[in-house]
Amino acid sequence: MNEGMKLEILNSVQAVAERAAAQIAAKAVEAVAERGRFVMAVSGGHTPWLMLEALAKLDVPWPRVEVFQVDERVAPDGNPDRNLTHLREAFLDRVPLHAGQMHSMPVEAADLATAAAEYGETLRRIAGTPPVLDLIHLGLGPDGHTASLVPGDPVVDVRDADVAVTRPYQSRQRLTLTYPAINRARCVLWVVTGSEKASMLARLINGDHAIPAGRVVSRDALIVTDIPTAKKV
Repeated sequence: MNEGMKLEILNSVQAVAERAAAQIAAKAVEAVAERGRFVMAVSGGHTPWLMLEALAKLDVPWPRVEVFQVDERVAPDGNPDRNLTHLREAFLDRVPLHAGQMHSMPVEAADLATAAAEYGETLRRIAGTPPVLDLIHLGLGPDGHTASLVPGDPVVDVRDADVAVTRPYQSRQRLTLTYPAINRARCVLWVVTGSEKASMLARLINGDHAIPAGRVVSRDALIVTDIPTAKKV
């Protein structure tokens, strides 16, 4: 296992979601105490929505929280393919965040390259130059992707921008944070559930650079998973 990486294997998806929520809440309290602000970026997925529902019930210094997206599909507002749609239902409608604290990716823009650059500028305005997220939450795909860094997409080689536009993947183009932005984060929280991801989880833990997820590096990384997913670890 990579140095700085911790692994927790829990009994159920709900337990994974609740443990991940507790980790976010603890890091929020820590960041606000140390720096006056907590800046996080979240990914999508079924278990993450449970995680965010659990987070909404915890004691978090909400006025000091800034929320970014790790990635987002290019689709109309309210579309079920959009992470933002589920983020609102699971989280934003349940917590006292004002509109300016939620920084959604501008995927409805006509010029996606310009939209990506503008999102990078928003990151710099909130999280510094270069931007440093306090916590980034990531998932893991059965093909080894994380964020929207997908095998074979040139976006995995972007090093001169924090946000980039992908090729179509599963019928949708996306905006995604790139490795420079991800690898600067103070803490990486991996939430990985689903037995179909077992082999990729093992490769992630071993730091396999042949998969996109294996190229994420952090001195403070926690993987929270369940028993069926950890069967090959």
